[in-house]
Amino acid sequence: MTDTSPTILWLRRDLRLADHPALTAALDRGGPVIPLFIHDLSVDALGAAPKWRLGLALEHFAQTLEGKGSRLILRRGNALDVLRDVVAETGAGAVHWTRLYDPESIERDRTIKAALTEGGTQAVSHPGHVLFEPWTVQTQQGGYYKVFSPMWRAVKNRDVGAPLPVPATLKPFSCWPQSDDLSDWKMGAGMQRGAAVCLPHQRVGEAAAQERLEWFTTESIQDYQTLRNAPGVDGTSNLSENLAWGEISARQCWHSAQRALYEGANGAETWLKELVWRDFAWHLMYHTPRIASRNWREGWDAFPWSEDGASAEVLAWKQGRTGIPFVDAAMREMYVTGRMHNRARMNVASYLTKHLMTHWRVGQAWFADCLTDWDPASNAMGWQWAAGSGPDAAPYFRIFNPETQLKKFDPDGRYARKWIAEGQQNPSQTTLSYFDAVPLAWGVSASDRYPDPVVGLKEGRTRALDAYGGRSF
Repeated sequence: MTDTSPTILWLRRDLRLADHPALTAALDRGGPVIPLFIHDLSVDALGAAPKWRLGLALEHFAQTLEGKGSRLILRRGNALDVLRDVVAETGAGAVHWTRLYDPESIERDRTIKAALTEGGTQAVSHPGHVLFEPWTVQTQQGGYYKVFSPMWRAVKNRDVGAPLPVPATLKPFSCWPQSDDLSDWKMGAGMQRGAAVCLPHQRVGEAAAQERLEWFTTESIQDYQTLRNAPGVDGTSNLSENLAWGEISARQCWHSAQRALYEGANGAETWLKELVWRDFAWHLMYHTPRIASRNWREGWDAFPWSEDGASAEVLAWKQGRTGIPFVDAAMREMYVTGRMHNRARMNVASYLTKHLMTHWRVGQAWFADCLTDWDPASNAMGWQWAAGSGPDAAPYFRIFNPETQLKKFDPDGRYARKWIAEGQQNPSQTTLSYFDAVPLAWGVSASDRYPDPVVGLKEGRTRALDAYGGRSF
């Protein structure tokens, strides 16, 4: 049965038209759909880079909606209060949204659903930005998965429904409610001069994401199993920013990779595993919310990590001036592009938590401020995996050697040359862009001498192993 009253489509991390369950359901009600984004406390809490990237996504999606004869309504305030206001202003009979799986969003959304329902407004949530919602994947004993490999085996042959099509039309509302001006939100304020440097490296919007997916699954996925570890080449999908803001769905990625696998692309299964690894992070955040802020494994609370995020050693790490080329190149890549190659992330995180004996929360918070593809679950799990305190971590005492890692995965030295200017006669634009992106207060220059290691690899390894000695985790 259709209902001609308007439906509010409450948008969050789902800024696309295709494969949008909440949008499809809202249209099925029969009345006009009012797309609404709310700048609430969860947006206030975002770091500089993700907030800026979200602003770009909102700007682009607003233009996409206008091209369909619709518009994006922007409001700032408490989410429940805003929804009630817009319901009252428009006579909307329902609010639809896609689910989020972090503990704060779950609590907020439950409260909102109960309050709207009590007030006579239909409130409906739909599957969100994962392939398999966390409660739908269980061990044979009925619990949640703590290790990735058995979870992969459990889901790899599951049916993942076909992506939903782009709606043919979006029935416009006759009297649109008032909207904030996106520029008034100053979403990029925290980026300062780094925004201009980072902007050309962003692939914003649904069309750009689809184009990249098509290229990756037809031209590059064949060799993904090997190239994904080579930071100096373009061998990964680079869809993390689009997945983070819902400009493409995990389901769309899954089906494209399955098609490539069917056509004989050997690397496609490895990428499918990476999509499920992303799900695994959300699976863990849903079942064990402590992963976001506390050591996931028991026994790590007494480990002698420093939580001084302003020490000289940590400052050198943040600046990409540790004297360890792999670590420094990776940090500089992040400041210029807003992203960091995954192999590089492992080495960066290992160096901070093990060679520098600094708590993973310091790195987690820094990445949350600097990554345009920031994903709270993947960021938390990745840092705890590297530190040894997380689920499915490699042996906790494994310490990456960024020197041998760089020789193994970047034997031609392409990655370091691309991002480190010091010592090069003719540094590339990418190396120089780092100096244009970072705070002036750092006082760094391409003419500086490349620093000696703040903590040598042998020294740091010995210090970490001594700290592990005699402990049981």
